[in-house]
Amino acid sequence: MSTRRIKILAAVLGTLLMLAAIVAALNLRDEVDVNSPPAWKPTPELAQRGAYLALAGNCAACHTARGGAAYAGGLGIDTPFGTVFASNITPDPDTGIGRWTAAEFYRAMHNGRSRDGHLLYPAFPYPNFTQVTREDSDALFAWLQSQPPVKQANAPHTLRFPYNTQASLAVWRAMFFDPGNYRADAGRSAQWNRGSYLVRGLGHCNACHASRNIFGATSERLELSGGLIPMQKWYAPALTSSREAGVAQWETAHVVALLRDGISPRASVMGPMAEVVYRSTQHLSAHDLEAIAVFLKSLPQAHDSAPAVKPLDLSLLSEGSKIYEKHCEQCHGDKGQGVSGAYPALAGNRAVTMGNPANLVRAVVSGGYPPTTMGNPRPFGMPPFGQALDDSQIAAVLSYVRASWGNQAPAVSTLEVLQFR
Repeated sequence: MSTRRIKILAAVLGTLLMLAAIVAALNLRDEVDVNSPPAWKPTPELAQRGAYLALAGNCAACHTARGGAAYAGGLGIDTPFGTVFASNITPDPDTGIGRWTAAEFYRAMHNGRSRDGHLLYPAFPYPNFTQVTREDSDALFAWLQSQPPVKQANAPHTLRFPYNTQASLAVWRAMFFDPGNYRADAGRSAQWNRGSYLVRGLGHCNACHASRNIFGATSERLELSGGLIPMQKWYAPALTSSREAGVAQWETAHVVALLRDGISPRASVMGPMAEVVYRSTQHLSAHDLEAIAVFLKSLPQAHDSAPAVKPLDLSLLSEGSKIYEKHCEQCHGDKGQGVSGAYPALAGNRAVTMGNPANLVRAVVSGGYPPTTMGNPRPFGMPPFGQALDDSQIAAVLSYVRASWGNQAPAVSTLEVLQFR
């Protein structure tokens, strides 16, 4: 081998080693010292607080499989890169976290690193949980350790190469994960900071309400600006847009009602958000719900102008009208007025006129209900029409609804229905 080639090879190897060292260093930022003297002492009061925090973080949604034991894991979480299986977080010493220390648990929350040191996949939302305080982490750990142990081995993830390697995960973390504690804004009230902490930390709201890049990472710059939920085809609307789900102009009581009851005078929830209300937010205290409402109302709003809308083709309008009259009018009214407390109005409903029609398609195809809550114990639901209507018929009726009774939104194409079906 020539001297020139040796120099080139040495330069390449040197560059690779330097990059590897940078990646390793970035993965050790703000690392929790798990060998420090233990200061954690579980008490019934600490465990009770942890039970509340588990609801705030909606931990059961991922760590409990359908029909399985609570918090024993096994639920497969589909991602664009393969399936990640939630782990057993009961105190079983062999298959759960029974041998863990409070410091090791906090490291998992704060640094996304397991007890044995391997890196965790961000389907466990440690990019948000990193902001959770040590005190809250210890309380959550105390509660989990008080639960019945369940012996259930963790299922191996089924991710495609190279996403199934620790090396690729380390590179991802070096690029997109920045560990750090929540920093209170001194210029804001204690109530605002409490809401911000819950939304950005345990609530991990931007895991859904933010767009993701091709590597599956969310952008802090576009926090809560809306995004299509991977693999579910539901769109989590922007909380920073008056045309989508922004609540800056709402009364605080109406925001609280939506999070507590799943319905309010201004809107109702359905799809993935209905599960969040059912499992999590309906159980939060009035103090915390008001804090979240105050924070959400403070978000800067993008007052986007309405998109230019072309007049509907008369044949499409006629077809959509006939389908609406046959399948929708009985509940939603001949003028889209709905029935208060039962069926939402479609006229003037921004969920109907959002630029992204994904949720409309999902609602028509699969149907659904608002959550069952104390404030809405017998919710009225939407039946599924995915078998009764084909893609072109769904496109026609949705286009009609988006162009009627004062609504002004672009038509829905058959291709969009196919995409979100």
